[in-house]
Amino acid sequence: MQGLFLKIFPVGIDTFSTVINRDINGKKYLCNLNHRLSSVMRKLKITELNRISVEEFKEARKLPLVIVLDNIRSLHNIGSVFRTSDAFRIECIYLCGITATPPHPEMHKTALGAEFTVDWKYVNNSVEAVDNLKKEGYVVYSVEQAEGSIMLDELTLDKTKKYAIVMGNEVKGVQQEVIDHSHGCIEIPQYGTKHSLNVSVTAGIVIWDLFKKLRY
Repeated sequence: MQGLFLKIFPVGIDTFSTVINRDINGKKYLCNLNHRLSSVMRKLKITELNRISVEEFKEARKLPLVIVLDNIRSLHNIGSVFRTSDAFRIECIYLCGITATPPHPEMHKTALGAEFTVDWKYVNNSVEAVDNLKKEGYVVYSVEQAEGSIMLDELTLDKTKKYAIVMGNEVKGVQQEVIDHSHGCIEIPQYGTKHSLNVSVTAGIVIWDLFKKLRY
């Protein structure tokens, strides 16, 4: 009985015997075990995360990835993209068209200060932004459901190159003209009844995937 129990709960025989003798119904033992497990998986405090400072972030090496926001209307979505971009040290965010620029109190609610760490620039026209990035040597992908799109899980990247991804408007998506000027389209596989994801969720999925493929 003891041997079987110890396979499930990785504690020493002395601990098991001591506690089981004190409480034959096992309740005290389980409480003792839960305490030990919780101490192993203790939630870290913010002060223990050892995050870098704003100054260190500015000087740190960045992922060779630019995010282009094509007419994003929601300040909360914009702020969320800033926060994700901070987490993975994105090089820069291009804010295009109606996309708002920092500082803004509503944007700050989701960015939580990332709008001051991540570099950004405003470009009135998304096509102009894409063309400028291509001239600077970036491979530009629009994130959109389109003919000939590449499924995200099938996308391969070259670590020697720089990339930019375009995120589209919450209702209309990426403009067709922007797609025409991109090198291609990336699509996130979906298996439910809905045909799209929130743009901030999309950005999180795509940025994380590209980070794994481009990380230094």
